[in-house]
Amino acid sequence: MKVRESGMPDETMWERFFDPSGVLSRLGLTPETSSVVDLGCGYGTFTIPAARLIGGTVHGFDIEPEMIRATGAKAKSAGLANVELHLRDFAADGTGLPDASVGYVMLFNILHGEEPGRLLREAHRILAPGGTAAVMHWISDRPTPRGPSMEIRPRPEDCRKWITGEGFRVEGGVVDLPPYHFGIVGRKD
Repeated sequence: MKVRESGMPDETMWERFFDPSGVLSRLGLTPETSSVVDLGCGYGTFTIPAARLIGGTVHGFDIEPEMIRATGAKAKSAGLANVELHLRDFAADGTGLPDASVGYVMLFNILHGEEPGRLLREAHRILAPGGTAAVMHWISDRPTPRGPSMEIRPRPEDCRKWITGEGFRVEGGVVDLPPYHFGIVGRKD
């Protein structure tokens, strides 16, 4: 099940929207994190920096074969042996990973889908106690050069409600991720 309005721009344009290492740091990823899941890994924009930071495995999931190929090529070029890629409809079928098996889940630019709770429930299921669900999304208070239509963009208060509704404890407030994003960190107790 593709998330509505999830088409990717070309990679050069996409990369201009983020400081991936800065985003990961501000959203609580540390070298001590055991393992990471990137739901909707795309071009590997966050998968590759996460794999450089942690010693454990980084699982990248995507429904698009070309995104899996692109991320795989980057991991290989960077000499990263800790990246495992999964071509899978995780929105419909889950990740297939064991319960309580990972330390950090990235839900970046994906909660505008029809069922954000479903993705957050899967994140909660696979996270170990104390694990982190990091949410990043396009700002909803002004237009941006990319991103889903304004009508379906979640606001920070929507994300906070969904995160707590699925059993996470929100840590801190809304994180500003300029120029076009915000973030929220949830912790599984």
